[in-house]
Amino acid sequence: MLIDSHAHLNDPVYDADRDDVIRRAGEAGVGAIVTIGCDLESSRRAVELADRYKMIYATIGVHPHEVKLVDDTTLTELQKLAAHKKVIGFGEIGLDYFYLHSPRETQQRRFRQQIAQAKMLGLPIVVHSRDAKSDTLSILKEERVENIGGVMHCFTGDLEMARIAMEMNFYISFAGVLTFTNATAVREVARALPMDRILLETDCPYLSPVPNRGRRNEPAYIRYTAEVLARLHPDQTPESIMNVTAENAARLFKIKI
Repeated sequence: MLIDSHAHLNDPVYDADRDDVIRRAGEAGVGAIVTIGCDLESSRRAVELADRYKMIYATIGVHPHEVKLVDDTTLTELQKLAAHKKVIGFGEIGLDYFYLHSPRETQQRRFRQQIAQAKMLGLPIVVHSRDAKSDTLSILKEERVENIGGVMHCFTGDLEMARIAMEMNFYISFAGVLTFTNATAVREVARALPMDRILLETDCPYLSPVPNRGRRNEPAYIRYTAEVLARLHPDQTPESIMNVTAENAARLFKIKI
């Protein structure tokens, strides 16, 4: 079994063939897909999809790109969405200093607010961190997130960052980047981590893995990332990688498999 721990099936790019995408995922051995909220509207769509499809679960939250648009009403509405039985995490939240679509100060304030909300709801957090290692780790430490834990999504950081995150009860998730020719540093981090702390994701429709790089990504392609991870851990087979990463995701998000 496989679990795609981070997908954006709520993206309009799937509107024309979403049923086919979900069918192909099942045929590829994917048993569950976590569909991620990035703002209030996409969070609503994620919950709607989770309500409609047995294999889909949802998270809710506001991405650092979008937090400049957040107000108190947004947080209230997110809390209402969290009442749905298939909402299993809070995110994608965090910091992105690469694009700075929202000011740093706003990103930091809303990151802390959403962590507080996740703690109140008892939900693990899904963290986006790009070019913001120091501030991300500092905020996670200061907000004492170890009781809820979470996942560092689409990880491209260094081994130090991964180890500090794991000490705070975090999993490290790898996407199709792991298969890219120029991603040597990411593969070295994946090689060094214990298997019981690793998740797999597609981040679809983005970051399609080799051999489909450049095409629209979808959950069925997660197998390619699993195969690369197996080569980095010679004591594992692709099948055991699929199983252990699914067990890890199920443990974090409390998904029954």
